[in-house]
Amino acid sequence: MQQKREDEAIVLDFLQNGYSFDTRPLHLKTPITQALGTERFTLLELVPKKDVQLQPRQKVYIGDQKREQIHHVNGRIPVDKLTATAQSELPHAIKAIVDTTPKRFVDFFNKAQPLSIRTHSLELLPGVGKKHMQEILDARAEKDFESFDDIKARVKLIMDPEKLIINRILNEVKGLEKHYLFAAPPPNERF
Repeated sequence: MQQKREDEAIVLDFLQNGYSFDTRPLHLKTPITQALGTERFTLLELVPKKDVQLQPRQKVYIGDQKREQIHHVNGRIPVDKLTATAQSELPHAIKAIVDTTPKRFVDFFNKAQPLSIRTHSLELLPGVGKKHMQEILDARAEKDFESFDDIKARVKLIMDPEKLIINRILNEVKGLEKHYLFAAPPPNERF
C-alpha cells in the first residue's frame, strides 16, 4: 500500500556539521535536518541546500516542486535516532500542527468509528474510556462538534481534547501504540 508522501515538515533539529558520531573529516560531512512531516507525522532526515541555516519549529517544503531550503530527503528515521534537541522539540511540533489544522482533529471526534465490536477508535485516545466515548457519541449525534472548545463544553469531565490528540500522536510517533490513527507507522512496523 503506497502512502502519500509528505509535502511539508517542521524542523526538529538542524545539525550544521552532520551527526557527531560521523567520523569523516569535517569538509566531507553533510548538514542534516531532523524533521516531522505535517500530514502523517513522519520522522524524516533531510539534507538542506548549501549555506542554508534552519531553526527548530521552522516549516520547510519537501514536496516534488521546487524546494527553497531542502536539497533532498534522505528518508524516514526511527524515533531513537532523534537527537536530544529533536526529542524535546517533538511535542511542540505536534502541537503546532494540531493548532494550525484543528478542523482535521475535531473531525476525528465527529467521524470516528468502531474498530471492533468491543473497541471504538475514540477509546484509543489517552484518558477516554467507555463512559467518555458514549458521551462523545451522544453529543455528536445531536450536532457535530465545531471546535475543541465545543467538545469541552458539550462533553462533561473530559480532559482537554486537544491534549488528548497531541498525546495520542506523540505515542504513535514513538511507536508505543498498536493502532495508528494519525501518524504513519514507524519504519520498522509492517502495516
